[in-house]
Amino acid sequence: MMPLRTLLKPLTGLLLASLACAALAAPQHALTLYDEPPKYPAGFKHVDYVNPDAPKGGTFRKSALGTFDSLNPFINKGVPADDIELTFDTLTRQTLDEPFTAYGLIAEKIEKAPDNSWVRFYLRPEARFNDGHPIRAEDVVFSFDTLMKNGSPLYKGYYSDVDQAIAENPLQVKFTFKHNKNRELPLILGQLPILPKHWWENRDFGKGNLEIPVGSGPYTITEIKPGRSIRYERNKNYWGKDLPINKGLYNFDTITVDYFRDNSVAFEALKAGQFDYWLEISAKNWAGAYNGPAFTQGRLKKEEIRNHNPTGMQGFVFNLRKPMFQDARVREALSLLFDFEWANKQLFSGAYARTGSYFENSEMAAKAPPTAEELAILEPLRGQIPDQVFTDVFKPGVTDASGMIRDQQRRAYQLLQDAGWRIVDDKMVDAQGKPVKIEFLLAQTEFERILLPYKRNLSDLGIDLQIRRVDPSQYLNRLRSRDYDMIVGSFPQSSSPGSEQREYWESQSVDKPGSRNFIGLKDPAIDQLTEGLINAESRQSLINHARALDRVLQWGFYVIPNWHIKTWRVAYSNHIGHPAVTPMYDIGTATWWVKPDAKPVTPTQTESANLEP
Repeated sequence: MMPLRTLLKPLTGLLLASLACAALAAPQHALTLYDEPPKYPAGFKHVDYVNPDAPKGGTFRKSALGTFDSLNPFINKGVPADDIELTFDTLTRQTLDEPFTAYGLIAEKIEKAPDNSWVRFYLRPEARFNDGHPIRAEDVVFSFDTLMKNGSPLYKGYYSDVDQAIAENPLQVKFTFKHNKNRELPLILGQLPILPKHWWENRDFGKGNLEIPVGSGPYTITEIKPGRSIRYERNKNYWGKDLPINKGLYNFDTITVDYFRDNSVAFEALKAGQFDYWLEISAKNWAGAYNGPAFTQGRLKKEEIRNHNPTGMQGFVFNLRKPMFQDARVREALSLLFDFEWANKQLFSGAYARTGSYFENSEMAAKAPPTAEELAILEPLRGQIPDQVFTDVFKPGVTDASGMIRDQQRRAYQLLQDAGWRIVDDKMVDAQGKPVKIEFLLAQTEFERILLPYKRNLSDLGIDLQIRRVDPSQYLNRLRSRDYDMIVGSFPQSSSPGSEQREYWESQSVDKPGSRNFIGLKDPAIDQLTEGLINAESRQSLINHARALDRVLQWGFYVIPNWHIKTWRVAYSNHIGHPAVTPMYDIGTATWWVKPDAKPVTPTQTESANLEP
C-alpha cells in the first residue's frame, strides 16, 4: 500500500514546540506522518484485524494470469512471480487499519530528526535472512544503493530526496536527506526491502532469472515450474514470527500460484475446485456467473468486503507521445464518444459509478467550485493551464443510456474540426491529412466487449479503432517501451498521496520505462502542482493541493474516465476462514487461515476436465 497522510495537530507556544522536538529525537516503536500518537502503543500484543489464535497449516491455492520469468521483482526486466514479496521483509510494516503509520519490523526502533533532515533505524539483533545470516546495517545500505543504481526507476523517484545511507554501526543505519520538506520520507524509507549483501554482491542484480533468491520474509520458494506455477512454504524458523506486528498473519503452511492464459478458464478452474480464491473485477460475472454446484452446495462462498481506500483513476489512457493526441480538443472529442451509461446498463448490470476525479472517493477529489485557497495555488499558473479550472466543475459527459449519442457525436465532430481534422471519403483525417487509425493495446479479454461499442461510435465519425490484444509478457514489454496509442491505465491513490505522484505526472518520469507516466505528461505547471502536493505542510494544505492538481488533470482530458465500485468482490473455498473484523484498507488475505475441521474443495472428474493452466 502507498503511504498515507493523516491530520497534523498544530502545536502552539515555543515551550511546547521545544518539548515536541525533544520527544521526536528519541527512538520510537512507530512513526506517524504528523507525529500524532499511533493507534497501537509500545508493547501492543497484536493488531485488531487479526485472529491472534488463528490455526497454522494447510494450503492456500491461488491463480494468476499470464506467466512469469523472474524472481527479482525489484528491476525493470522480466515478469516477476506473483506473491514474491512474501519472501522479503522491510524495515517497518504499515498497518492496514490506520491511514499511514509505520511500526518496526526489521527495525526495532525509529528515530526522526526534529527538523526532518534525517531518520535513523535501530535494527533488531535477532533479524535473520532465511539462510541464517544476520541482517545488519551493511545490508540496509547495500539494499538502498543497489535499488537506486540498478533497481526499477520507481525507486529513483520514490527516494529521490535521500542524500545518502550511512551504516553507523552494525545495528544502526542513518539516512540523510537533501532537504527537510518531504515529510513522508522517513516513513516510506521504512518500506525499503532489505536484500542480503553476502548473496547479491557476486551476482548481477540487473539480470532477471529464476534463481531462487535468499530473503528474510515469512515464506520461502520451494518449487518452480517456469511460467506455470510457483510454490511458497512458510518458514517455520522465520525470525519475526513472534513479533506483535506479525501476530495472526501468515497462517498457511503452503501458498501455491498457478498461472492461466485466460481469466475465463481460470474462473472455471475455481468452480472446479482447482484453487481457493478469486477477486472478481467483472460486474457481469458477479451478477450472473456465480452459480453451479460449487456455489449451490456451499463449496465456494462469495462475499463483498467494504473498500475504504480512495479509488483513484482508471481510464482509457491517451499516449501524448503520439502526435495525434497532443491537442486537448481531440482528446475531449474522443472522450465524448465513450457511452458509459449504456455500458453500465447493458454490460455491468448497473453496478458501477462513473469516475470523475483522479482522487475519487476521497475528500481530495475536486467535486465543487475551487475554494479561495485552491485558487491561490492555481493563479500563478494562469495561462499555462486550462481556463476552466478557475471557474468550472469537471464532469464526464452523460448520455441517456439508449446507445444513441448523436448530440455527443455532433459536439465531438465540431471539436475535431476545430483541431483541423476533417472527413475525406468517409474517413477521418488529421490536420496533416493522414487517415486516423488508433491502436488500443490490451492484455485482458474482458475489456473487448466494452471497447467494441466504443469502436462503433468512433467508426461513425470515420475513425478506425484497432483493438490489439497481446499476451501479458508482450503487453508489459510494450508498456515499458511506450509502444501504444491507448491503453487501460490506472493511477491508484491512498488517503495520503505523496512521492509516488512524481511517477504518475512529472516530466522527470516521462522517459523512465518503469514509471507510471503512461500519459506522457511533460508539463512544468503540472510538475509545480505535484511538488506542492508532496511538500504540503498540513492536511488541509494537502487537500488543497490535491484538488488543484486534480482540476488541471481533469480539464486536460488525458484519460477517458472509467468507473469504480466501493467494495472488493471475492469468492473463496468453504474451508478457508478469515477474521470477523476486516482491515479498512485491504482485503487482508494474509490474516486468513485453513479451518482445521473443514474439507477443502476438490475438483470432480467432470468439473475439472479441460481446465489446463
